[in-house]
Amino acid sequence: MLIKRYLFDYVLEDLNEKMVFISGTRQVGKTTLCKHIGETSFKKFLYLNWDNRQDRKIILNSLWQPEAELIIFDEIHKYRTWKNFIKGEYDKNKEKYKFLVTGSSRLDIYRITGDSLQGRYHHYILHPFSLSEIENIKPSLTPFKELVFTESPSSSLSQLLKFGGFPEPFIKQSERHLRRWHNEKVERLFKEEIRELTLIREVSNMKLLSDILPTKVGSLLSLNSLREDLEVSYKAVQNWIEILEAFYYCFRIYPYNYSKIRALKKEPKLYLWDWSEVEDESYRFENLIASHLLKTCHFLKDYLGYKAELCFLRDVDKREVDFVVVVDNKVWFAVEVKKSDKNISPHMFYFKKRLHIPYTYQVVFDEGVDFEKDGVRVISASKFLTGVV
Repeated sequence: MLIKRYLFDYVLEDLNEKMVFISGTRQVGKTTLCKHIGETSFKKFLYLNWDNRQDRKIILNSLWQPEAELIIFDEIHKYRTWKNFIKGEYDKNKEKYKFLVTGSSRLDIYRITGDSLQGRYHHYILHPFSLSEIENIKPSLTPFKELVFTESPSSSLSQLLKFGGFPEPFIKQSERHLRRWHNEKVERLFKEEIRELTLIREVSNMKLLSDILPTKVGSLLSLNSLREDLEVSYKAVQNWIEILEAFYYCFRIYPYNYSKIRALKKEPKLYLWDWSEVEDESYRFENLIASHLLKTCHFLKDYLGYKAELCFLRDVDKREVDFVVVVDNKVWFAVEVKKSDKNISPHMFYFKKRLHIPYTYQVVFDEGVDFEKDGVRVISASKFLTGVV
């Protein structure tokens, strides 16, 4: 089953202007998306994977097929001087070919000397499936206007919560396959990505960290606590977390700092790109919502050009709201996540008034919920998530 990915049309549009870079975690569907674009939108395309020996020869010798309209480079960031190479080929051949570049790490994390690619490409981060994507809903996103919701089958949300949003386990819908997929994914991450592209020596301790992180989801993340658990230095833990973020294993969101509240200024909260790894169902549900909101922020930035950020609200008096979406340094909407509690958190009213938040939502898993009280809308996740990417 091939699902047309949510970035398909936008990538195709941007290829008419510049190169397009697509990054994202392993097995999220980057290669499938690129090939789908080539197969359906071009008469002839050339797919080249740096991990393939024959493809490397073609790349290094610039043996492009003259009839190809699109050239796809996969995992080329593993080539030490890939930025200079891509720049040279694009400047030389941009009138003849369109270039699509993809890779499973952030394509800009390895700083190398040489000419910059600035101004030559558009960059997208491909996310796992979300509810609106699998239901083929294109949300109408206009910052500072209310989100537009539609109804969706509750079964789709239950499947997403259980199997995660990565194409392979979501499509197979098998608990046995999901367990095996988790094990293989982590092994490949450390063996084929982190060990190969970084100078990390203590990979075994870093693996232990990746085992601990699913239990930290939704809580304030203390690097000191992790340092004590692993019996390593603070600097080592900090470096490992940054690397795991760079390879899209996890992401951190930070407290929103505003002068009208005595905001917490230190610890972030941590979430996983694959929420199906989180055993506790309440935290897994919160992680699912966080991932949908992060996907929306990245889309607002990558395609629509807004400065969008996902944060949370927490002050020194420990009042907290799970998420707030900030666009161009202004709060657009806030989201509190409750697995089944329909009683509105008093913290929502406090922050809504204090920060003049235009829209506030309390999102619950239960079906058929949609009511408003004093400006706070309590809404089922299966409906709320149709309003975001």
